[in-house]
Formats: sequence, structure tokens, C-alpha cells
Amino acid sequence: MPGPVIEGHAKIETECGKCHEPFSKTKQSSLCVACHKETGSDITDGRGFHGRIKNIATTECKQCHSEHKGRDADIVRLDRETFDHGATDFPLKGAHKGEVCKSCHAPETKFNKAPATCIACHKTDDRHKGRLGDKCANCHTETNWREARFDHDRATKFPLVGRHDKVVCAACHMNENYSKTPRECVACHRLNDVHAGSFGKECEKCHVPDDWRRVKFDHDRQTKFPLKGAHKSATCRACHSEKIFGDKLGSACIDCHRNDDEHKGRNGPKCDSCHSVTNWGKSRFNHDKDTRFPLREMHANLACETCHKGSVFKDKLGTSCNACHASDDVHKGRLGDQCERCHNVGGWAKKVFFDHDLTRFPLIGLHAVVPCEECHLAATYKGTSLECTTCHEKSDTHKRRLGTQCGSCHNPNGWALWRFDHTTQTKFTLDGGHKGLLCDACHRKPVRKEISMNSSCNSCHSGDDIHNRRFGQRCERCHVTSSFKEIRLNQ
Repeated sequence: MPGPVIEGHAKIETECGKCHEPFSKTKQSSLCVACHKETGSDITDGRGFHGRIKNIATTECKQCHSEHKGRDADIVRLDRETFDHGATDFPLKGAHKGEVCKSCHAPETKFNKAPATCIACHKTDDRHKGRLGDKCANCHTETNWREARFDHDRATKFPLVGRHDKVVCAACHMNENYSKTPRECVACHRLNDVHAGSFGKECEKCHVPDDWRRVKFDHDRQTKFPLKGAHKSATCRACHSEKIFGDKLGSACIDCHRNDDEHKGRNGPKCDSCHSVTNWGKSRFNHDKDTRFPLREMHANLACETCHKGSVFKDKLGTSCNACHASDDVHKGRLGDQCERCHNVGGWAKKVFFDHDLTRFPLIGLHAVVPCEECHLAATYKGTSLECTTCHEKSDTHKRRLGTQCGSCHNPNGWALWRFDHTTQTKFTLDGGHKGLLCDACHRKPVRKEISMNSSCNSCHSGDDIHNRRFGQRCERCHVTSSFKEIRLNQ
């Protein structure tokens, strides 16, 4: 033998075949790893100190580890002062660089058996008491144990955004309990919930982590009820009295504004037909365009219920004046229901127009300037007598001896302006002594209507008959109208 083997190989010193391949000087490594299986596994798997050596697969073990140097020979040849720990699976970084070997490598223990996890050496330094597991490197670095590098955004399902990024760990992780920490907003912010839980637990639907008071919920896009006009400034509680997401609120105006309905439901539930979301008290309903009854003058400022006593949509109102103003009709219906023939919407007594000439009694002459009430003593108007004597009986100087047909002689321009041709308008010609006689010389008795008189001479001159009727009553056979004394004898 070249010399004694080391103490570790002494038991197989006489068994050369354990380390040497007969008749071969180059294939000894396979026998080495056959005994040193752990090292062989490192070489095969490319790990550990031996697995990291370049060209280790073709390098013979004896190039570094020479035998037969004696029982006390150092065939490991490890120089602790110059050993490059970076050639192992655990390179020394940060604070580890200044540590002495025995800090990690216990006496009488193989170097490759030294623990490679943080917790193996720093278990007593673990202030989390194992609650966060043994993967310390997820948060801490070798440079400084107190310096954490944990990426909460990538390593958890709860990225720290907004104001959460500035919050200390203990604010959410009480007693450094990091496992199974709830992710719901209400888990931490229950005391900040001004809704007292009535809006549910999904705070993130409305609020943002940048500012609890800033709301991101877009009611216009996320619901079927966009907030416009006065609705924009309304608080959530104004409409959502219970759970904000559990309540199925109606979208009709009446669902929220039933108590504000001064129509008491008479106008139905379609409030938006008249009102707008900008101002409840201001109506946008255009009666002139939206109906067949434009509101003018006195009608313009009337309240809806003045005419619409019942349901504004169900009850069909008439459009005639009489439909609303039957009780105001001073004519008691005797002039019909077409009030607009005389009146207008400016007022019952304002600019009353009536063409009297279209009646059976046209107003001509002095009648044109006479006030209505001079002839129409009552507001019924209809049925007023057309007789002159109805109004002028006291002015009748004839005392009805000429009847009531005043218009036969007189005209509306004045009582004194009259014309009557007795010759052409009657069957009794006024000639001779009859000319110039006053009317009442013959017409001595009052008559009710038309004049009907006997045209015989005797009807007026019976007292002048010196013949005492012996010659009969046909005086005109002998006498003429110029004088009773003038006789004409018929041959």
C-alpha cells in the first residue's frame, strides 16, 4: 500500500475493491459515490457544494481528496478562512456575511446538515410566534431582520391601495394574527359605518380606499334610475330607508313623493307628465300644446283642481264654457251653452261682444247706444218683448189709440221723426176735409194690436146726419169729403 488511509476509511483498508476498480485508474469516482450516496445525489441533482462544481461529472474525486496519507490526514482540505459559501445552496448575504461558521454549523455535525431555513436559526427571534409560518424570507431580508420587504399586493388577495398603503400592520392584524384576516371593509370599519349596517357589507360598491367619505358609486350608470335635477343632492337615506341593496325601490315619482302629492292621487301616478326633477313646484305641462284646450287670460293661472275635480287622466272634461261655468250662468241656460258668442276668457264682463243685428231686433238709430239693461231688465235676455210699447208705453202720446205697431209711423231715430202715408198704407184716402185732421180725431179708442176701423162716413159722422139715416149710410153717394154742404148727384 502507498500508505495508511484516513480513520474514516480504516474499516475497509484491506478491501481495495471498495475504492479501486481493478486495472483502471480513471473510474474510481463511481466507487466513491457508491459509498457517499448523499454526495452522489448532490452531483446528480446539481445541488449542494459538490453539485455546483463545474465539470464535476468528469472530474475524479481523487483530484481533491487524496488517500493513503495517514490516519490523521485531512483529505477534505476545507479552509474555513477562504471557503466560498456562495458555492453552496446557501450563499451568505447581508448580515450573514459577518457570522462565524459555528453560528450555523454545530460541532460534530456535517456541514451540509446545517439548516437552510430562517426559522431553524431564528426561531427565538420570531416575534410572530409561528403564526405566520416558517417562510420568513417572504417579508424579511438578510440585511436587517426588522426591515420587511413583504409585497402585500402580490402576495395576498388584498392589495394595499389608497390610504391602506400607509396603515401599520397591527391596525388590521390584531396581536400579529396574519392568517385568515377578513377582507371585508366592515370587518375593520364597522364603527365608521354611518349607515349602521343597513346598507349591507359591500362598502366597496360605493366607497373608495383613498377617502372613506368619497363615493364612487355612479347611480346614473349602475342603476336604471339616473339622478338628475334635485335628485343629485339627495342623500342615499332620502330614498333608501332600509337596506340599500336589498330594497327593490320603485322608480315612479309617487313611490317616494306620495306625501308631497297635493293632488291626493286625483292626477294619477304619472307625476313626470307635468313635473320635472328640477323643481317639484314648477310644472312643465303645457296645456296649450298638450291638450285641445289652450289656457288663456283668466284660465292661465288657475290651479289644476279648479277644473279637474276628479282624476285628470281618467275623467274626460268637456271643453265648452258651460261644462265648468253652468253655475255662473246668469242667463239660466236660456241663451244656450255657447258662451263664447258673447263672452271671452278675459272675464265674464270684460269686452262682451254680441251682434244684436243678428237677432230679430236689430239695434238701429237711438237703440244702438242704449245700455242692455234698459231693455233687458233680467239677465235672461231671451224672450224679451219686441213691441215698442214694452219699453215706450209711457211715451205713447196716442194712449194706444193707434195700436202698438209704433214702427208703422215712427222710426228709431226719434219719436218726432215719423212718416205715414194714410192713402197708400190704408184703404182710406185722406182728402178734402180729412186732410190735416189729427189722428185721434178718428182714432178715439185704444186698441191692443193692429188698428181695425170702419171706413164708412157714418162711423164718424152719424151725429152730423141731418137725414137721420133715411138715405142710408153711404153718404159718399151724394156728399164729398171737402164739405158736407157740397153735393154731387150721381146721374
